[in-house]
Amino acid sequence: MNDLSVFSQGGTFVGRVWRPDVAGPALVTPRDGMLVDITSRATPTLRDLLELDDPVAHARAAEGEPLGTIEAVFSASLGASGDPERLHLLAPCDLQAVKACGVTFARSMIERVIEEKAAGNPALAVAIREKVTAIIGNSLRDLKAGSPEAAKVKAALIETGVWSQYLEVGIGPDAEVFTKAPVLSAVGWGAPAGLHPISRWNNPEPEIVLAVDSRGRVKGATLGNDVNLRDVEGRSALLLGKAKDNNASAAIGPFVRLFDDGYGIDDVRRADLALTVEGTDGFRLEGRSTMREISRDPLDLVAQTIGAHHQYPDGFFLFMGTLFAPVEDRDVAGQGFTHKLGDVVTISNAELGSLVNTMRLATECPPWTFGVAALMRNLAARGLI
Repeated sequence: MNDLSVFSQGGTFVGRVWRPDVAGPALVTPRDGMLVDITSRATPTLRDLLELDDPVAHARAAEGEPLGTIEAVFSASLGASGDPERLHLLAPCDLQAVKACGVTFARSMIERVIEEKAAGNPALAVAIREKVTAIIGNSLRDLKAGSPEAAKVKAALIETGVWSQYLEVGIGPDAEVFTKAPVLSAVGWGAPAGLHPISRWNNPEPEIVLAVDSRGRVKGATLGNDVNLRDVEGRSALLLGKAKDNNASAAIGPFVRLFDDGYGIDDVRRADLALTVEGTDGFRLEGRSTMREISRDPLDLVAQTIGAHHQYPDGFFLFMGTLFAPVEDRDVAGQGFTHKLGDVVTISNAELGSLVNTMRLATECPPWTFGVAALMRNLAARGLI
């Protein structure tokens, strides 16, 4: 189990659990080693909490009901996802849209180009990687997307014949922003994460996820695994929906750390993430991602998501992309990394804790059955709305 000490070091965290005694979700916050239910008529959903001008003050002062120690709730959550009879952690978002940005880091952008040029075939990736990096190298690392310098690089790449739609969104003026998952479909800490059964080349994507309210104000951050099917998207960018949005393919958690005097957007800008993948076959992969190398500022990504062009009355959670793109061979030389069923993926950050999920086929993960209608009926029956 991951280190839980971060939740007792002064930050303000909020999240959600499934309570079997009320047959529905509850808002929780860690206090003095306990996980406390702070659900109320004022804040029946996390959406309502984040809409407050001062969610930190509310989370700290709200009356609550202890549900158990933090350690006990995390332990109870292992293997409990989808079981309505067991207390377990949920993704810390409810009515918010789940959005994601792609190709926001130079190195991962190069891997997207390779996927496209390989048409989803991992056996072709090595030769294409050598060709592309020979032309691009690391020259894009410090390049500001949308800048005049980026336009010059774009022109040079077009001339060499390696221009790609992924380079367009990687260094062009417009970010790639897409819908990662339907409302209420994301899974939380300890839950299985889903791979579409058609995929044979896939990987985890460790990311920081921003919690944004309906007015575009960033209220906090958490961790996410934007599960990626490299072969599916590589065959065609028009298959992005199939590559990204499947049962249990968006993992978020464990909690949202609210922005306060001790943690804010600058901490997100310099955040480092660690990743481990541990297979039942004894395989272990370690990787890292750092927000210091992102080519678009987090607030720019938020502004490209919400504004006069697009409103989110219930706010949204925004995956911001990753630097991580695994190229190490797992089984066959030259074919790189891909998941095996049973892989345990841990994404960690010193200020946000760790997100742990086990990879399964999307068809074998607990089906998503508790949607918006079920949530509204449950809250009404409990007298919360």
